[in-house]
Amino acid sequence: MKNELIPTIIQDVKTLEIYMLGYSNQESLQKTKTTGNVWFYSRSRRRLWMKGEKSGNILKVEEIYFDCDQDSILIKISLQGNAVCHTGNKSCFFYKLK
Repeated sequence: MKNELIPTIIQDVKTLEIYMLGYSNQESLQKTKTTGNVWFYSRSRRRLWMKGEKSGNILKVEEIYFDCDQDSILIKISLQGNAVCHTGNKSCFFYKLK
């Protein structure tokens, strides 16, 4: 996983609501583990970023899992704030397919 990007799902540890999908690499996962806050790799900005660094809506890590193929990550979190999505919605998944 050295420089690879791996899909990372963010889920509420209590409600099990899925909040978002981001991308991690080895460095962002290490920062997530050491700080206890979720860090991602931004494909558009080409840099690491901590979720909530601007909004204040911090994702506190509770548990981290790899899937059976070890090609995606699930991070169960406690939301410190009101919203995860940059739009102000609690979850990024609010558009329903019709």
